[in-house]
Amino acid sequence: VSSGDYTHRVFAVPSGSRVEKPEIVDKITWADWTSVVGPEVLGIWPKDSPNADVNCTHLSHHGNALATGDDFGYVKLFDFPCREKHVRSSDFI
Repeated sequence: VSSGDYTHRVFAVPSGSRVEKPEIVDKITWADWTSVVGPEVLGIWPKDSPNADVNCTHLSHHGNALATGDDFGYVKLFDFPCREKHVRSSDFI
């Protein structure tokens, strides 16, 4: 879950309890990804960018590519996960 303070929160199903242990969260293989926050998408944020610039993400069916949409009308394609800051992308208008 993405929160209003740009943090990524993980919850167990069906209990609804929050999972906070990094060693558990790091082992999760995501079937889908639509959040703009989280360690897996740290690299989608441009340098000196306020948190609001990237509006949406979507993970490919194969789970290896992530598309983003931003305030400037760009659709960018990243390798997934992209845990390094400011990684390269393919940009489309």
